[in-house]
Amino acid sequence: MATGSSGWGFFLCTEKEARQTRAGDLFLSLVLQDRTGRIRGRIFNEAARLRDEFDAGDFVKVQGRADLYNGRVQLIVERIRRVNPDQDRAQGFREEDCIPSAPRPAGEMWAELEALIARVGDGHVRVLLERIVRDNAERLRLWPAAQVVHHAYRGGFLEHVLAVARAALPLAEAYGANADLVIAGAVLHDIGKLQELDYDLSASYSREGNLVGHIALGIVMVRAAAAAVEGFPDLARTQIEHMIVSHHGRKEYGSPVEPMTVEALILSMADDLDTKINQVRQALRDADADGEFTAYHARLGRVFWKGGEPG
Repeated sequence: MATGSSGWGFFLCTEKEARQTRAGDLFLSLVLQDRTGRIRGRIFNEAARLRDEFDAGDFVKVQGRADLYNGRVQLIVERIRRVNPDQDRAQGFREEDCIPSAPRPAGEMWAELEALIARVGDGHVRVLLERIVRDNAERLRLWPAAQVVHHAYRGGFLEHVLAVARAALPLAEAYGANADLVIAGAVLHDIGKLQELDYDLSASYSREGNLVGHIALGIVMVRAAAAAVEGFPDLARTQIEHMIVSHHGRKEYGSPVEPMTVEALILSMADDLDTKINQVRQALRDADADGEFTAYHARLGRVFWKGGEPG
């Protein structure tokens, strides 16, 4: 959305908070999303009246203008109301247009996942992956990979898993690593996020997610599934669990231990690479039309050149 542009649009309001300006005046801080991503919204005029026109979790029709604040585009909302589905569908409202989704079709990604698991030569590891995928199929197709940081949209979890595998497998071949373990690590490293996050129209942290976290939840899921596979080797289970607990790479980044095997090191680097590239591409998509570079990206600590992305 270009700075200075204005008009109507349909969004899903994922966050709504009443705040005060320095002068003590009420305003509303919003997060609005459509299939292209999220944008911060602000309601300054008639905030007291408009605060009762909608709630977080509502589809809304918004009139506003784009403004630049601290290097980022935000939407100054002039009018807003809940969507009236029967009335607004005639004007182009569709729920699916308000839900960010992975660019690839879910069926196409699912077929790639099945083909990836079929490559696993170790029968025990392949059965483990098949069982976990089967038992979590619905969430695997829909879940985002995170609430905010990366792949934070419908189907983002599966997109991330496949991208990590595509990056990691050539490295496994180049360095003579165990490809079966690398595939298992790619598929399972974030599997606990299927329990860490609740997801409907937007993502939020579950009770278990807040209290336990996805790494510990993933270990519990994998250990239980491995126990149900007759004769599953303890060594293979331990190697896979090590990849899960070390995939953040460093203790200060949340890993209980750091990678101690070639396979775990490859997984950690592939995961970090895909996470960062997704953030860069999101920053480019969110960038204001003006200027050669994006706004400063606080998490990655730099700006990005807009000319670096093909086509």
